Formats: sequence, structure tokens, C-alpha cells
Amino acid sequence: MEKHPSLSVSASPKGGFYVRVHSVAILGILVLFAAAVLWWQYLVKPENSTIPSPVSQTSIQVRTLRLGLNIAADSALNAAAERFSELIDERSGGKLKITVHPNQELGNDDQMLEMARKGELDLLLTPTAKLSSAIPAMQYADLPFYFSGREELYAMLDSEPGQMLLSKLQTIDLVGLTFWENGFKQFTANTPIRKPEDFAKLRIRIMKSKLITDQFETLGAKAIPIDFHATYQALADGAVDGEENPLVAIVGMRFHEVQKHLTLSNHAYLGYAFSASKRVFETLSPDMRDLIQRTARELTVWEREETARREAKFIETISAAGVETHTLTPEERQRFATVLAPIADKFGFEVGYDLLAKTDELRYDKQSGTTLARARQPLVIGLDADLSSAGGQAGGSIFRGVQLAVEDINRDGGLLGAPLRVIAHDHGANPEVGRQNLELFAAMPSLLAVVGGMHSAVILEELEDIHRLRIPYLIPWAAGGSLTVHEYRPSYTFRVSVTDTEVAPFLLEHALKSGGHVAVLLERSAWGRSNEAVLKPLIEKLPAGSVGIDWFTANDPDIEAKIHALNDNGARALLMVANPAGSRAIVQAMARQEKPLPIFAHWGLTGADFWKQEQVALQRVDLRFVQSVLIHGAHIRPQLKKFITRYRERYGLGPDDTVPSPVGSVQAYDLIQLLARAVTQAKSIDHAAIQAALETLRPYSGLVRDYNPPFTKDRHDALNGLPLHLARFDARGHILQAE
Repeated sequence: MEKHPSLSVSASPKGGFYVRVHSVAILGILVLFAAAVLWWQYLVKPENSTIPSPVSQTSIQVRTLRLGLNIAADSALNAAAERFSELIDERSGGKLKITVHPNQELGNDDQMLEMARKGELDLLLTPTAKLSSAIPAMQYADLPFYFSGREELYAMLDSEPGQMLLSKLQTIDLVGLTFWENGFKQFTANTPIRKPEDFAKLRIRIMKSKLITDQFETLGAKAIPIDFHATYQALADGAVDGEENPLVAIVGMRFHEVQKHLTLSNHAYLGYAFSASKRVFETLSPDMRDLIQRTARELTVWEREETARREAKFIETISAAGVETHTLTPEERQRFATVLAPIADKFGFEVGYDLLAKTDELRYDKQSGTTLARARQPLVIGLDADLSSAGGQAGGSIFRGVQLAVEDINRDGGLLGAPLRVIAHDHGANPEVGRQNLELFAAMPSLLAVVGGMHSAVILEELEDIHRLRIPYLIPWAAGGSLTVHEYRPSYTFRVSVTDTEVAPFLLEHALKSGGHVAVLLERSAWGRSNEAVLKPLIEKLPAGSVGIDWFTANDPDIEAKIHALNDNGARALLMVANPAGSRAIVQAMARQEKPLPIFAHWGLTGADFWKQEQVALQRVDLRFVQSVLIHGAHIRPQLKKFITRYRERYGLGPDDTVPSPVGSVQAYDLIQLLARAVTQAKSIDHAAIQAALETLRPYSGLVRDYNPPFTKDRHDALNGLPLHLARFDARGHILQAE
């Protein structure tokens, strides 16, 4: 009898039969069973069958994210966070869930911030004050009486200034979503506060902040940093006379029980940045990222309204405790705003002139649309400069010089019976944005002139637009030769700055004193080519091999090798033409050499806080750079000495504090004074008339030199022939004479 290959039938040891099932038989049976199930599922099973289908058994893939915040569960912020969680769950169809963790359940603000940066926490709401140490621009909403009221601040946070702030969170590995709030700050004290003088000699509790310290000291009070949780006792004991906080904090911490007066001032804002961990956010699908962003922004209005609704009840609670409440009138607010206006300027570099300039631009656009504003339109000086990129410090220093000149001119009655106003547009070192800025300025009917920034390459690209639009364009920094020597007639570019035609020979002369081969490194840009054009004829007159020219880019991966090769090839000095980023790379590479070469540099590196960034490298590198004017020393001009004293007072600098990029402020001040004289001479704001007047100005004694005369029809450079200085940083970052 032939046996089946997969089955065998045998007698059981107990007298029965049993079947050996081999692997092939088992597989066959399973296949038959699966076929039967499918046959029943798709061909036989009636529609109302209760047998579950394989599809219905498939579970939805759910992603859960945690949202951490520092505030209590009964707060408006937490209520908005819970609403955010519900909407995300609903709108994602349950695919994305948010768990909300209030009251520092996951850690304090610093701990949650660090967790989010590492990707260990997904979403967080952080007070902007807690972010300001890493991102100083977050002090924007802390500027006292800087905004006319809630509506203006909300308008700024919900438009470009807010987006600029949120984008800065990328630098600490966060993705900014929107700004929520804990309310506006109000004053409490044991005496009535209705005018700035009421703060005189009061002791005011503050959170530790230089900006807030300056705020109260400007008002004549003594600012005393005290921990938030110790504030109640300090008020009760009389250690301090008053404090500032949002109403939710005043009631929550019972400050109203130990204070007699509340002033509803809305003078500053306790904002919360709603952000996501960048590491986590990038793991989400585009749809999920968009859902989170849209929902967070959509709830911003609801969160603000909920905060305001609760504040009305807080005021009732405070009043019921016997506290006298006073709301500042518009006139009273304006008095505070006038006294505290310099605070924004003092912190211009910390908050960012790009942010302040954008705010002022939006205000100007809104104000100029009213009939009253048009009737009293100020004359405008535009600033077209880098306020946010590598040359941001130079741009800020130029802004300050323009600002101080405008204030002096306005103090003397303005021009042609009208006040002056500065409007700044940030081009971020992008020529295309610079050209767009020119079009915006040209559309302003009261524009007198535009002041440029530090970048020759940007202005070079703008030349055609400057002359097509016929805008007087004033150059207080950029040194490229072709910015004023070009084919456009009449020329609308005027400069109070050094030029490459004079700086390049000056630097080469000093570098050659090293007694050997001089290596020249030029950045690959219009500015670098301008210096090459000046240096080449000079080098051709020297013995062969005396000087060699090489090129680099700001992010040149071979810069280390190039610097090393200079030493190996016997160079004795380096002549460098580079803006801040390139200068940093070169100085860092030079500091790593066994025997660093001395560097003779153009002044581009001083357009940033170079000493602060590279003070360690500068301990090994002998760096000297050109300056048109020095603000330290026994022989500075009396006008300049007076200007620097006023500068320090205006921007809150002590005698030992460094003045950022001083040549920008000094040269910009002189340029605006020359412009004012041209407008007065022309008796007109017509651009052609101003251009002609600039070419025929009478002599003027300025901060940098005696201009005799400043310009002529054939010469638009006012500093030609000026003795130049070779300078260096001292141990505190001051720029001093090097030799």
C-alpha cells in the first residue's frame, strides 16, 4: 500500500490509530482556512453581519505631545492651553493629542526650556522675560510706555515685529508659534502714582533686569531686586514701597493686601512665547505642524480676551480690599512715555534696531494715513542699512549718529519750519532688499535723503536706483571707491567716510614695515575688488615677491589651510580686507598658529562687537586696523569730546563703557549736519535742489574735521586727505591708537 507523503496512519500504543501531520499538511490546511474566511467575508457575509472586518480592527496611530507651563491650573493661560489640546484632538481626528502640564509639573522655566532644546519636551509656554538672557530682543514688550496701548502692542506682536521675535527662537532650537500673555503690568504702592515725579525716592521691588532697573531709576526711584515669592513679605515689612506686576500676580500673591494704591498703567507686558521643540517639530508631518501653528495663533485672541475678562474681576477684588484704584489718563500716560522714551534707545542694541525700526516704520505708515498727520508731516531722513545681520552693530551706530543729529536740529527748530524724523529700513546685507527699501523711501513725499550702511556691495547694486529715483544718498561708512566715483551725472551719492583709495595704501605701508613678505587676503566681493584695484599698481612697483594677493569667502572651508600656508611660505604680515564674519574666521585661524602673524585690517570688522566675540583669540593675535577718528586720547577735537559726552548720557553709558562702532555714529552725525545746511541753503526739500546745495556748501567745522568745503561738483568725498589712524583694542574693548 502506497503511503501519502504527508500523512501516515499507525496503530496507537493503546490500540487505536493516530495521524502524524507533517509541515506541508499544516500549511495546506491554513491556506484553506484563510481562503474560507475571505470567501465568507467578501462573498457570502451579509451587510449587517456583526463579524468584525480586518479593517475595523486596525487601530489609529496616535501621537501624544506634552505642553509644559509654569502657571497655575486656574489661570487664563492654562485654560487656553486646555482649549488648544481639545481643538488639536478634534481637528486631527484623534491622531494628535496634547497633554497639558501646568504649575511647573515638568520643571521650572529654565528646566523646561532645556528639555525642549534637547527634544525631551514637545511644547512650552515661557515668559518672555525668562527668554531674554538667551535672546535679549525678548525685552521688546518690557519697554515701558513704548506702546500706546494694548491695541498697538497686539498689532505689533501679530505682524512683522512679532514674527521677527519668534524667528529668533530658532537660535535656541525652538520653533516660535505665537505670543500669549499673563496680562499687562500695573503699579502698586503705598502712595498714589499718577505722574513720573510720584516715584521720586520710592523703593520699588523689581525682578532682576537691567532694563527694569533703568526704568525705575529714570523715574527717580530706587530699584530693589527681590525674589517673586518673597515680595509679599517685603511689602508687608515696609522693606519696599511698591512693585509692578500683572493683576493676576497682584491678586494671586495677595500684594493688594499690603498696598494702598493701584495704578492701572498698562506700561509693560508680561508675554508668554508659545513654542515647540525644534527637534520634535521636525518629526511631525507638514499637516500636523500646520495644524499646531494655526490652532495656537487662532487661540491667541481668545486667550487675550479671557485674560482681560479675568482682570475685570481682579480689579473688583482689589477694590473690595480697600485699595484706591486710578487709571492713567492719555495725558498722564504721555508724561510717563516722554520721560521713559530714552529707555528704548539705551537698549537699542540689546532689543535690536531691526525690531525697533520695523515698529517705527509701521507707526509711521499708520500715522501718515490720517488727515492731521498729513497736515503736520515731519521731514523724513531714511536709513537703509544692515540692522540684523553681521553689520548690525554698524547699522545701529549709524542710526544713533543720525538720531543725535536730528535731535539737535529739532531742538533748534527743525528745518524749514518742520521737525525731522528718522525712518529706518533693514536690508540685512541683501542688495535686493536694499533696492526695495529705496522704492519705499521714494514714495514718501517728505523724504529729504537716505543714509546708507556699511556694505559697499549693497550700495553698488543700488546706484542705478539711487540715480533713477534722484534721491540724495549719504554714505557714512562704506569705503568702496566706485560708490562716489561713477558715470552717473549729476551724482546723488555723497560720503563722509574713508575710501579704499586711501586706506589700502595706508595699510600696505604699515604692513611692509614688518620687513618681509606681506600676504593680502581680500574677501570675494565688490569691496574686495575695490581694494585690489588700488593695491595692484602699488604692488607692481615693489620688488617681485614682496606682496601676494589671495581671496576668500566668509565661510571658506580652506581658510585654516590658507593661514597655515602663509606661515609656511615665510609671510611676515597679513593685510586683511574682510567684514565681521570673515575677519572672525581669519583671526581664529591665526590664533591657532604656532607663530601668529600680525594683521593689518580694514575697519569692516569693527561693524560688529568683534572684541567681545574674539577677545580670547586676540590675546595671541596682534590685530591692528584703520580708523578715521579716535574718541579716546588727549588731542581729540573739542566738538567730538562734547559729542561723546552727550552720547554716553543719551544711551546710558558709563565712562568705562565702550561706544559701539564709534566711526559710524560720528561720521553719520556730520553727514546729517551737512544735509541740514544744504536744505537750509536750498530753502527747499526738492531733491535736485538739495543735491546742488550739497555741492556748494560753505565750510563747516564738524566732529571729524573742518570741511573746507565738504564737497564740490567733482568731489563727493568729504574725508579725502584726512590723516588716518592705526588702532587696536585694549583689554576692555576700547579702540585706541596702536602706534
